[in-house]
Amino acid sequence: MLNRVCLTGRLTKDVDLRYTQSGTAVGSLTLAVNRLFTNQQGEHEADFINCVIWRKSAENFANFAHKGSLVGIDGRIQTRNYESQQGQRVYVTEVVVDNFALLEPRGKSNNSDDQQRDNVPPQRKGNGGHSNSGDPFANSGDSIDISDDSLPF
Repeated sequence: MLNRVCLTGRLTKDVDLRYTQSGTAVGSLTLAVNRLFTNQQGEHEADFINCVIWRKSAENFANFAHKGSLVGIDGRIQTRNYESQQGQRVYVTEVVVDNFALLEPRGKSNNSDDQQRDNVPPQRKGNGGHSNSGDPFANSGDSIDISDDSLPF
């Protein structure tokens, strides 16, 4: 059987990071994923997908991803149920995140905390945003122009 989910979207709010009684980190998040088609008004609608992430991954995700961050996640769908305080059975469907990727540079999301941290102009950040390592693929902010004829495959 196969149960895999890959999503790309933006966080609707900061990750809600908590710890179980045994000290295991667990993060809850909601990912807004745009639909590929438009509605009758010509607007893109979004689905809001509830996700949960565990252990060290939860702590890392909470530290680096914030409201508005564009992220990719890989995981599986899980269903569970519990009895509410009113005695009603509540069913929950969520994505359990196995892996994630931050899909934009820090400070590109609409988060004011990131913007305040990155308020220093690029030329004042260390070496002006350019790497001295000689690596042509280092994050210099410049685009790299490679023709199809240059590729070995």
